[in-house]
Amino acid sequence: MKNLLFSFICVLAFTSVNAQKKEIIKIAAVGDIMLGTYYPDSSYLPRKGSFRLFKNVQSELNDADITFGNLEGVLTDDTTQVKKCVTEGRCYYFGMPTSYAQTLANAGFDFISLANNHINDFGYVGQKSTKKSLRKQKIRFAGLLDCPVDTLTRDSILYGFCAFAPNATTLNIKDIKKAERTVSYLKSFCDIVIVSFHAGGEGVDYQNITRETEYYINENRGNVHLFAHRMIDAGADVLLGHGPHVTRAVEIYKNRFIAYSLGNFLTYSRVSIAGKCGIAPLMHIYTNNMGEFVKARIIPTYQKKYQATLIDHQNKAIKIIQELTKADFPEMKDIISISDDGWIEMVKE
Repeated sequence: MKNLLFSFICVLAFTSVNAQKKEIIKIAAVGDIMLGTYYPDSSYLPRKGSFRLFKNVQSELNDADITFGNLEGVLTDDTTQVKKCVTEGRCYYFGMPTSYAQTLANAGFDFISLANNHINDFGYVGQKSTKKSLRKQKIRFAGLLDCPVDTLTRDSILYGFCAFAPNATTLNIKDIKKAERTVSYLKSFCDIVIVSFHAGGEGVDYQNITRETEYYINENRGNVHLFAHRMIDAGADVLLGHGPHVTRAVEIYKNRFIAYSLGNFLTYSRVSIAGKCGIAPLMHIYTNNMGEFVKARIIPTYQKKYQATLIDHQNKAIKIIQELTKADFPEMKDIISISDDGWIEMVKE
Protein backbone atom coordinates (compact mmCIF):
# COMPACT_ATOMS: atom_id res chain seq x y z
CA MET A 1 0.00 0.00 0.00
CA LYS A 2 2.98 2.31 0.52
CA ASN A 3 3.84 2.61 -3.18
CA LEU A 4 0.17 2.93 -4.02
CA LEU A 5 -0.22 5.79 -1.55
CA PHE A 6 2.77 7.59 -3.07
CA SER A 7 1.20 7.42 -6.55
CA PHE A 8 -1.99 8.97 -5.20
CA ILE A 9 -0.07 11.74 -3.46
CA CYS A 10 1.54 12.55 -6.81
CA VAL A 11 -1.93 12.83 -8.35
CA LEU A 12 -3.15 15.07 -5.57
CA ALA A 13 -0.15 17.37 -5.91
CA PHE A 14 -1.55 18.63 -9.20
CA THR A 15 -4.97 19.46 -7.74
CA SER A 16 -5.59 23.05 -6.68
CA VAL A 17 -7.01 23.08 -3.17
CA ASN A 18 -8.57 26.47 -3.82
CA ALA A 19 -10.36 25.54 -7.05
CA GLN A 20 -14.14 25.72 -7.08
CA LYS A 21 -15.69 22.26 -7.34
CA LYS A 22 -18.58 21.56 -9.65
CA GLU A 23 -21.83 21.17 -7.77
CA ILE A 24 -23.41 18.49 -10.00
CA ILE A 25 -21.45 15.62 -11.57
CA LYS A 26 -22.61 13.56 -14.55
CA ILE A 27 -21.32 10.01 -15.01
CA ALA A 28 -22.01 7.98 -18.16
CA ALA A 29 -21.89 4.23 -17.53
CA VAL A 30 -22.29 1.13 -19.71
CA GLY A 31 -21.80 -2.59 -19.26
CA ASP A 32 -19.86 -5.14 -21.29
CA ILE A 33 -17.75 -4.01 -24.26
CA MET A 34 -16.15 -6.58 -26.59
CA LEU A 35 -15.35 -5.19 -30.02
CA GLY A 36 -14.81 -8.53 -31.78
CA THR A 37 -12.16 -11.20 -31.23
CA TYR A 38 -9.27 -12.92 -32.97
CA TYR A 39 -10.40 -16.26 -31.51
CA PRO A 40 -10.95 -18.72 -33.07
CA ASP A 41 -10.03 -16.61 -36.13
CA SER A 42 -10.19 -13.05 -37.42
CA SER A 43 -13.62 -13.56 -39.02
CA TYR A 44 -15.06 -12.47 -35.65
CA LEU A 45 -13.50 -9.02 -35.95
CA PRO A 46 -15.48 -6.16 -37.58
CA ARG A 47 -14.66 -6.11 -41.29
CA LYS A 48 -14.43 -2.32 -41.46
CA GLY A 49 -12.55 -1.98 -38.18
CA SER A 50 -13.84 -0.92 -34.78
CA PHE A 51 -13.91 2.85 -35.17
CA ARG A 52 -17.57 3.01 -36.29
CA LEU A 53 -19.04 0.73 -33.61
CA PHE A 54 -19.88 3.58 -31.19
CA LYS A 55 -21.20 5.97 -33.85
CA ASN A 56 -24.87 5.83 -32.75
CA VAL A 57 -24.12 6.37 -29.05
CA GLN A 58 -21.04 8.58 -29.26
CA SER A 59 -22.79 11.78 -28.23
CA GLU A 60 -24.36 10.14 -25.15
CA LEU A 61 -21.00 8.73 -24.03
CA ASN A 62 -19.23 12.05 -24.49
CA ASP A 63 -21.94 14.05 -22.73
CA ALA A 64 -20.60 13.42 -19.22
CA ASP A 65 -17.84 14.39 -16.81
CA ILE A 66 -16.72 10.75 -16.49
CA THR A 67 -17.47 7.78 -18.76
CA PHE A 68 -17.18 4.15 -17.61
CA GLY A 69 -17.34 0.72 -19.26
CA ASN A 70 -16.27 -2.88 -18.67
CA LEU A 71 -13.79 -4.30 -21.19
CA GLU A 72 -14.84 -7.92 -21.62
CA GLY A 73 -11.58 -9.36 -22.92
CA VAL A 74 -8.05 -8.17 -23.65
CA LEU A 75 -6.24 -5.94 -26.13
CA THR A 76 -3.47 -7.99 -27.72
CA ASP A 77 -1.79 -8.62 -31.05
CA ASP A 78 -0.23 -11.88 -29.83
CA THR A 79 -2.80 -14.66 -30.05
CA THR A 80 -0.32 -17.48 -29.36
CA GLN A 81 -0.94 -17.21 -25.63
CA VAL A 82 -4.62 -18.19 -25.79
CA LYS A 83 -5.75 -20.46 -22.95
CA LYS A 84 -6.00 -24.15 -23.65
CA CYS A 85 -9.55 -25.16 -24.55
CA VAL A 86 -10.65 -28.29 -22.70
CA THR A 87 -14.01 -28.49 -24.51
CA GLU A 88 -13.18 -27.77 -28.15
CA GLY A 89 -15.81 -25.72 -29.92
CA ARG A 90 -17.31 -24.42 -26.67
CA CYS A 91 -14.58 -22.01 -25.57
CA TYR A 92 -15.06 -18.27 -25.77
CA TYR A 93 -11.83 -16.30 -25.59
CA PHE A 94 -11.91 -12.59 -26.33
CA GLY A 95 -8.82 -10.91 -27.80
CA MET A 96 -9.10 -7.54 -29.56
CA PRO A 97 -6.32 -5.83 -31.55
CA THR A 98 -4.36 -3.26 -29.53
CA SER A 99 -5.38 -0.59 -32.05
CA TYR A 100 -8.93 -0.85 -30.67
CA ALA A 101 -7.79 1.06 -27.58
CA GLN A 102 -7.92 4.15 -29.78
CA THR A 103 -11.60 3.39 -30.46
CA LEU A 104 -12.30 3.35 -26.72
CA ALA A 105 -10.49 6.66 -26.29
CA ASN A 106 -12.36 8.23 -29.20
CA ALA A 107 -15.64 7.05 -27.65
CA GLY A 108 -14.76 9.02 -24.53
CA PHE A 109 -14.03 6.33 -21.93
CA ASP A 110 -12.19 7.53 -18.84
CA PHE A 111 -12.42 4.49 -16.54
CA ILE A 112 -12.33 0.88 -17.76
CA SER A 113 -12.85 -2.19 -15.58
CA LEU A 114 -10.51 -5.12 -16.20
CA ALA A 115 -12.01 -7.24 -13.43
CA ASN A 116 -13.92 -9.97 -15.27
CA ASN A 117 -13.78 -13.60 -16.34
CA HIS A 118 -12.10 -12.89 -19.72
CA ILE A 119 -9.09 -10.86 -18.57
CA ASN A 120 -7.02 -14.07 -18.41
CA ASP A 121 -8.00 -15.39 -21.86
CA PHE A 122 -4.55 -14.67 -23.32
CA GLY A 123 -2.54 -15.05 -20.14
CA TYR A 124 0.03 -12.64 -18.74
CA VAL A 125 0.93 -11.42 -22.23
CA GLY A 126 -2.68 -10.41 -22.87
CA GLN A 127 -2.98 -8.60 -19.56
CA LYS A 128 0.29 -6.73 -20.04
CA SER A 129 -0.65 -5.69 -23.56
CA THR A 130 -4.09 -4.49 -22.41
CA LYS A 131 -2.64 -2.27 -19.71
CA LYS A 132 0.00 -0.85 -22.04
CA SER A 133 -2.60 -0.12 -24.74
CA LEU A 134 -4.96 1.67 -22.35
CA ARG A 135 -2.14 3.69 -20.76
CA LYS A 136 -1.05 4.83 -24.22
CA GLN A 137 -4.54 6.28 -24.72
CA LYS A 138 -4.56 7.79 -21.20
CA ILE A 139 -7.52 5.63 -20.17
CA ARG A 140 -7.58 4.77 -16.46
CA PHE A 141 -8.25 1.15 -15.47
CA ALA A 142 -8.50 -0.98 -12.35
CA GLY A 143 -9.52 -4.36 -10.98
CA LEU A 144 -6.36 -6.49 -11.20
CA LEU A 145 -4.13 -7.45 -8.29
CA ASP A 146 -1.25 -5.45 -9.76
CA CYS A 147 -3.43 -2.43 -10.65
CA PRO A 148 -6.29 -2.52 -8.13
CA VAL A 149 -7.35 1.14 -8.21
CA ASP A 150 -6.87 4.37 -10.12
CA THR A 151 -7.74 8.05 -9.78
CA LEU A 152 -8.57 10.93 -12.07
CA THR A 153 -8.95 14.64 -11.37
CA ARG A 154 -11.35 16.57 -13.56
CA ASP A 155 -12.76 20.05 -12.94
CA SER A 156 -11.25 19.98 -9.44
CA ILE A 157 -13.13 16.77 -8.53
CA LEU A 158 -10.92 13.83 -7.57
CA TYR A 159 -12.48 10.51 -8.63
CA GLY A 160 -11.39 7.19 -7.19
CA PHE A 161 -12.08 3.96 -9.08
CA CYS A 162 -11.83 0.28 -8.21
CA ALA A 163 -13.27 -2.91 -9.69
CA PHE A 164 -14.03 -6.42 -8.42
CA ALA A 165 -14.87 -9.90 -9.76
CA PRO A 166 -14.84 -13.51 -8.54
CA ASN A 167 -12.04 -14.47 -10.97
CA ALA A 168 -8.31 -15.22 -10.73
CA THR A 169 -5.90 -12.23 -10.78
CA THR A 170 -8.76 -9.78 -10.07
CA LEU A 171 -9.77 -8.02 -6.86
CA ASN A 172 -11.95 -10.64 -5.22
CA ILE A 173 -15.59 -9.60 -4.80
CA LYS A 174 -16.00 -12.40 -2.25
CA ASP A 175 -13.35 -10.96 0.06
CA ILE A 176 -15.68 -8.31 1.47
CA LYS A 177 -13.35 -7.09 4.22
CA LYS A 178 -10.46 -6.47 1.83
CA ALA A 179 -12.83 -4.76 -0.59
CA GLU A 180 -14.06 -2.52 2.23
CA ARG A 181 -10.49 -1.51 3.04
CA THR A 182 -9.82 -0.64 -0.60
CA VAL A 183 -12.95 1.51 -0.89
CA SER A 184 -12.41 3.16 2.50
CA TYR A 185 -8.86 4.03 1.52
CA LEU A 186 -9.98 5.68 -1.72
CA LYS A 187 -12.73 7.62 0.05
CA SER A 188 -10.21 8.97 2.55
CA PHE A 189 -8.87 11.36 -0.09
CA CYS A 190 -11.22 11.19 -3.11
CA ASP A 191 -14.37 13.24 -3.59
CA ILE A 192 -16.30 10.53 -5.44
CA VAL A 193 -15.57 6.79 -5.41
CA ILE A 194 -16.88 4.65 -8.28
CA VAL A 195 -16.96 0.88 -7.73
CA SER A 196 -17.41 -1.62 -10.55
CA PHE A 197 -18.33 -5.28 -10.02
CA HIS A 198 -18.54 -8.19 -12.47
CA ALA A 199 -20.60 -10.82 -10.72
CA GLY A 200 -23.81 -12.84 -10.53
CA GLY A 201 -25.28 -15.61 -12.66
CA GLU A 202 -25.52 -15.24 -16.43
CA GLY A 203 -28.54 -15.02 -18.72
CA VAL A 204 -32.27 -14.40 -18.47
CA ASP A 205 -32.68 -16.97 -15.70
CA TYR A 206 -30.51 -14.77 -13.48
CA GLN A 207 -32.09 -11.39 -14.10
CA ASN A 208 -33.51 -10.95 -10.60
CA ILE A 209 -31.57 -9.92 -7.49
CA THR A 210 -31.96 -12.71 -4.92
CA ARG A 211 -30.02 -10.93 -2.12
CA GLU A 212 -28.18 -14.23 -1.69
CA THR A 213 -24.94 -15.73 -3.00
CA GLU A 214 -25.32 -16.53 -6.69
CA TYR A 215 -23.89 -19.61 -8.41
CA TYR A 216 -23.39 -20.22 -12.11
CA ILE A 217 -22.08 -23.55 -13.47
CA ASN A 218 -21.17 -24.48 -9.87
CA GLU A 219 -19.06 -21.34 -9.46
CA ASN A 220 -19.61 -18.90 -6.61
CA ARG A 221 -20.32 -15.58 -8.34
CA GLY A 222 -20.74 -13.54 -5.17
CA ASN A 223 -23.63 -11.87 -3.36
CA VAL A 224 -24.02 -8.62 -5.30
CA HIS A 225 -26.61 -7.13 -2.94
CA LEU A 226 -24.45 -7.67 0.14
CA PHE A 227 -21.37 -6.45 -1.71
CA ALA A 228 -23.01 -3.25 -2.98
CA HIS A 229 -24.37 -2.29 0.43
CA ARG A 230 -21.11 -3.02 2.23
CA MET A 231 -19.14 -0.96 -0.29
CA ILE A 232 -21.45 2.01 0.25
CA ASP A 233 -21.07 1.56 4.01
CA ALA A 234 -17.29 1.74 3.41
CA GLY A 235 -17.52 4.96 1.39
CA ALA A 236 -18.48 4.08 -2.21
CA ASP A 237 -20.71 6.58 -4.03
CA VAL A 238 -21.68 4.90 -7.32
CA LEU A 239 -21.92 1.11 -7.84
CA LEU A 240 -21.83 -0.20 -11.43
CA GLY A 241 -22.55 -3.88 -12.04
CA HIS A 242 -22.07 -6.05 -15.12
CA GLY A 243 -21.45 -9.71 -15.92
CA PRO A 244 -24.90 -11.35 -16.09
CA HIS A 245 -25.23 -10.33 -19.80
CA VAL A 246 -28.69 -8.96 -19.04
CA THR A 247 -30.04 -5.75 -17.54
CA ARG A 248 -30.90 -5.84 -13.84
CA ALA A 249 -32.66 -3.59 -11.33
CA VAL A 250 -31.39 -0.37 -9.79
CA GLU A 251 -31.45 0.66 -6.14
CA ILE A 252 -30.74 3.65 -3.92
CA TYR A 253 -29.01 2.85 -0.62
CA LYS A 254 -27.94 5.60 1.78
CA ASN A 255 -28.56 8.08 -1.02
CA ARG A 256 -26.05 6.30 -3.28
CA PHE A 257 -26.85 4.75 -6.66
CA ILE A 258 -26.53 1.06 -7.54
CA ALA A 259 -26.97 -0.41 -11.04
CA TYR A 260 -26.87 -4.16 -10.52
CA SER A 261 -26.15 -5.00 -14.16
CA LEU A 262 -25.74 -2.78 -17.19
CA GLY A 263 -25.90 -5.76 -19.57
CA ASN A 264 -24.27 -6.21 -22.98
CA PHE A 265 -23.62 -2.73 -24.34
CA LEU A 266 -21.40 -3.42 -27.36
CA THR A 267 -20.51 -7.07 -27.87
CA TYR A 268 -19.82 -7.43 -31.57
CA SER A 269 -19.45 -11.21 -31.82
CA ARG A 270 -19.27 -14.49 -29.90
CA VAL A 271 -21.70 -13.19 -27.24
CA SER A 272 -25.41 -13.96 -27.44
CA ILE A 273 -27.49 -10.83 -27.98
CA ALA A 274 -30.74 -12.71 -28.53
CA GLY A 275 -33.83 -11.30 -26.83
CA LYS A 276 -33.14 -9.59 -23.51
CA CYS A 277 -29.40 -10.24 -23.86
CA GLY A 278 -29.29 -7.62 -26.60
CA ILE A 279 -31.03 -4.90 -24.56
CA ALA A 280 -28.99 -2.61 -22.30
CA PRO A 281 -29.05 0.82 -20.69
CA LEU A 282 -26.58 3.59 -21.26
CA MET A 283 -26.89 5.25 -17.88
CA HIS A 284 -26.39 8.93 -17.07
CA ILE A 285 -25.98 9.28 -13.30
CA TYR A 286 -26.04 12.70 -11.63
CA THR A 287 -24.56 13.19 -8.17
CA ASN A 288 -23.47 16.17 -6.12
CA ASN A 289 -19.75 16.70 -5.55
CA MET A 290 -19.86 14.46 -2.48
CA GLY A 291 -21.29 11.51 -4.45
CA GLU A 292 -24.88 11.77 -3.21
CA PHE A 293 -27.50 10.73 -5.77
CA VAL A 294 -29.42 13.51 -7.49
CA LYS A 295 -31.08 11.76 -10.46
CA ALA A 296 -30.30 9.41 -13.35
CA ARG A 297 -31.44 8.81 -16.87
CA ILE A 298 -31.75 5.49 -18.69
CA ILE A 299 -30.87 5.78 -22.38
CA PRO A 300 -32.14 2.53 -23.91
CA THR A 301 -29.95 0.70 -26.43
CA TYR A 302 -30.01 -2.59 -28.29
CA GLN A 303 -27.76 -4.65 -30.53
CA LYS A 304 -28.07 -6.48 -33.80
CA LYS A 305 -25.54 -9.13 -34.74
CA TYR A 306 -22.32 -7.73 -36.21
CA GLN A 307 -23.58 -4.14 -36.05
CA ALA A 308 -22.97 -0.98 -34.06
CA THR A 309 -25.04 -0.43 -30.91
CA LEU A 310 -28.35 1.31 -31.63
CA ILE A 311 -30.59 3.65 -29.63
CA ASP A 312 -33.84 1.81 -28.85
CA HIS A 313 -36.87 3.97 -29.51
CA GLN A 314 -39.12 1.26 -28.06
CA ASN A 315 -37.52 1.91 -24.65
CA LYS A 316 -37.18 -1.77 -23.75
CA ALA A 317 -34.33 -1.26 -21.28
CA ILE A 318 -36.41 1.32 -19.42
CA LYS A 319 -39.33 -1.08 -19.15
CA ILE A 320 -37.08 -3.90 -17.94
CA ILE A 321 -35.53 -1.72 -15.21
CA GLN A 322 -38.97 -0.47 -14.15
CA GLU A 323 -40.31 -4.03 -13.84
CA LEU A 324 -37.25 -5.53 -12.13
CA THR A 325 -36.82 -2.69 -9.66
CA LYS A 326 -40.49 -2.98 -8.69
CA ALA A 327 -40.17 -6.77 -8.27
CA ASP A 328 -36.76 -6.95 -6.57
CA PHE A 329 -36.87 -3.77 -4.48
CA PRO A 330 -40.52 -3.00 -3.69
CA GLU A 331 -39.33 -0.61 -0.98
CA MET A 332 -37.96 1.66 -3.72
CA LYS A 333 -41.48 2.86 -4.60
CA ASP A 334 -41.28 5.29 -1.68
CA ILE A 335 -37.75 6.39 -2.58
CA ILE A 336 -37.44 6.71 -6.38
CA SER A 337 -39.65 6.89 -9.43
CA ILE A 338 -38.69 5.63 -12.90
CA SER A 339 -40.57 7.44 -15.64
CA ASP A 340 -41.48 5.99 -19.03
CA ASP A 341 -38.90 8.25 -20.65
CA GLY A 342 -36.15 6.86 -18.42
CA TRP A 343 -35.68 9.44 -15.67
CA ILE A 344 -34.90 8.04 -12.22
CA GLU A 345 -35.70 10.64 -9.58
CA MET A 346 -36.22 10.84 -5.85
CA VAL A 347 -39.84 10.72 -4.74
CA LYS A 348 -40.88 14.12 -3.43
CA GLU A 349 -42.16 14.09 0.12
